[in-house]
Amino acid sequence: MNESKNNQYKLKLSYPASWWGNMWREALPSGNGKMGAAVYGGIKNETILINHEELWHLGKKDEVPDVSHTLAETRRLISQKDYKAASWNLTNALKEKGYKTRLASRLPLGALKVTMPCEYAFKNYSRVLNMETGEVSVKWEDGQKRYERKLFVSRADDLIAYEITSNHASIQAEVHLALQKSEGRKLIDRVPLLVESVEGKPKAPYYYYAAKNEDGTDFGGVFRVIPVNGQMKEKKESIQLTNAEKILILVKVFVKGERKKEWQRLTNELADIKHNYEELLNRHTEIHCPLFQSAEIELTDGDDPRSNEELLLEAYSGEAPTSLIEKMWAYGRYLFISGTRAEGQPLGLYGLWFGDYRLMWGHNMANENIQMMYWHANVGGFIELVPALFNYYHQMMDDFRKNARQLYGCSGIFIPAGTTPGIGVPNQVVPVIMNWTGAAGWLAKHFYDYFLFSNDHNFLKEKALPFMREAALFYEDFLVLGDDGFYKIYPSVSPENTPENHMPKNGQPLAHPMPTTINATVDFAIIKELLAHLVEGSRIAGEEESNRIAQWEDMLAKIPDYQINEDGAIREWMHPDFDDRYDHRHLSHIYPIFPGQEFTREDNPSLFKAFEAAVRKRLIGAQTGWSLAHMSSIYARIGAGDQALECLNIIAQSCLMNNFFTLHNDWRDMGICMNSQTAPVQLDANSGWINAVQEMLIYVSPSLVKILPALPTKWKQGKVRDFCFTTGKISFSWDIEEKVFSGKIVAQRDTNIRIILPEFCEYDFRQFHTNTRVIDANCLEIKINRDEVLTIQSK
Repeated sequence: MNESKNNQYKLKLSYPASWWGNMWREALPSGNGKMGAAVYGGIKNETILINHEELWHLGKKDEVPDVSHTLAETRRLISQKDYKAASWNLTNALKEKGYKTRLASRLPLGALKVTMPCEYAFKNYSRVLNMETGEVSVKWEDGQKRYERKLFVSRADDLIAYEITSNHASIQAEVHLALQKSEGRKLIDRVPLLVESVEGKPKAPYYYYAAKNEDGTDFGGVFRVIPVNGQMKEKKESIQLTNAEKILILVKVFVKGERKKEWQRLTNELADIKHNYEELLNRHTEIHCPLFQSAEIELTDGDDPRSNEELLLEAYSGEAPTSLIEKMWAYGRYLFISGTRAEGQPLGLYGLWFGDYRLMWGHNMANENIQMMYWHANVGGFIELVPALFNYYHQMMDDFRKNARQLYGCSGIFIPAGTTPGIGVPNQVVPVIMNWTGAAGWLAKHFYDYFLFSNDHNFLKEKALPFMREAALFYEDFLVLGDDGFYKIYPSVSPENTPENHMPKNGQPLAHPMPTTINATVDFAIIKELLAHLVEGSRIAGEEESNRIAQWEDMLAKIPDYQINEDGAIREWMHPDFDDRYDHRHLSHIYPIFPGQEFTREDNPSLFKAFEAAVRKRLIGAQTGWSLAHMSSIYARIGAGDQALECLNIIAQSCLMNNFFTLHNDWRDMGICMNSQTAPVQLDANSGWINAVQEMLIYVSPSLVKILPALPTKWKQGKVRDFCFTTGKISFSWDIEEKVFSGKIVAQRDTNIRIILPEFCEYDFRQFHTNTRVIDANCLEIKINRDEVLTIQSK
């Protein structure tokens, strides 16, 4: 890769955070997967928002009442075509029982507040995030003085390191820890316990901070100030420093503890640290850099030095610069590794950088959003971080089993679309959520894909197959065999769409007017995939004699074929009572070709064409940031690279903050996505962007790898290093104008796979391994052993 491209992995901004009310939305983020720090504010007053993965509040978990009798009633109402009553039947039964579970919300741990004087009007202000190190820096000039404030969250020492330097030995600063300010109602009204229990106590060179959560435990932190020369003074609620040459502040935090014990523990830990800022940074980057650099792409020749604001200005005209496309790929990866870890919480919609007490859509949503967070991970070399997703859902299996029994009278598991840690029972009590049964099956794909890439047979036997079997048990009870010998699934929902003929006739704007149907395409696609993986996985695990395999194969034979509508598009509902509606953001019915891999264009060109028609029918004005990322991946999967890139262009034009956080929608109402003034942060589109770019560059299944399957016209040359397929890694470079391609395949396990190469050049296959079979001019079947390397070169 091009080592001279120093700007590719930096976000550079010329303006401070300035969003009209929640400046944390435009902060620059750092994190170690457990703790996050977000830097925002101005020169005079800077805020470092601090968060922790385990800190949640405001949740309420009720016992799920037995309302399983409603399933028969709902089906009777559906059979009578009283769809609206059927839609609300289960939901109303829960409400009548007084059921009021409420999802938890993330709780900001606190904020490090730094105040410095300003003698003159500032000059040459900039703030920068270096993704290769995780370091955030802010620089400016004040008269003849030059200042820099730098910060990172250490992976090695589990702390925040913050340093202030200047070219003059006269740094003045005042620092303290406090509750994060709320942009809504007064904190005393929103979270009175926090306000009443908060404590901030300076005892130089330490500062102690804590508050009490609703579960009775304390959270907080301690910082240690290490100045070079100058004077340090305790004030009532802060520590004041004057005439220092340099100031180092080290912050450690705690959750779910007792403040005095935790304060003493953290004080001892901070006292033992002998390293300076640079030494701490080096210790951190030794861990961070290899993770961030596990894969690389290069789509541009030069090193674009422009700031975020300049890149966004060009994107706003309608076409994002290629340097922005590749920078967003890298940034999504940076957010992923900084916002989650293998043993912790899965990456959430706000990552570890949230600044309010009741976030809009701050939970984990499994009717697409949390899955999108992980689509990129296996191919992009982040498989080691994926177990957080599985551990999160495994911890709530008792809830999921109870849900299946109490809501539907079924065995197995029912996973509500929305969950937060420890709250795996229904919470969004509305038909569009309560009547959708596909979450467990959709998540099962991630379990099985992890096995395929990791080859971890213990994981297959002990985690993947047990989870998948419980998901299948639910469907064994829930599916109904029709008179035609095929299954019927009802109630059934295609998230979160309403059929066109069930929309309000008066045009009244309702979020989900009537989502409950029969035979949603996505439901059958998920079930088919789940059963196929169970059959295959059980055989791999040595369970060939199990009669369950025969049962699953029999179930597969009873799933009806997908249907095509009069427009030549795949039907979203496989029942004549429900008309397709294209004015919607979700694309769940495209599941068989993405994110599923049921078949390719080569396998079934006519059916594949119907799925292609369905995505092309979706209306742009109905989309969101995350749905455009989803759409981009689908266009890449169908080989339409220019359309895939156009979706990313639209995100850049409409749903990017200046710190490159993605938003749910364009708050400016420019007509290219959903209209909503709220525009909450949703980092699923950041992750979806990674996957979309990767899908344009490579298609990976257990039996097939396509290289450059959806290359946009604009990407005439480029390089990829260390993308993963299920048994190895692949690197390649291309130049369309020169008709040049070279690639290297490294087998990490014995490999037997088909490779489809780009068609823009010819290849010299004479030197290939004896076990490599040439199928046609650009297609090979390769069989190589573990640790063998195969090189491919155009003529």
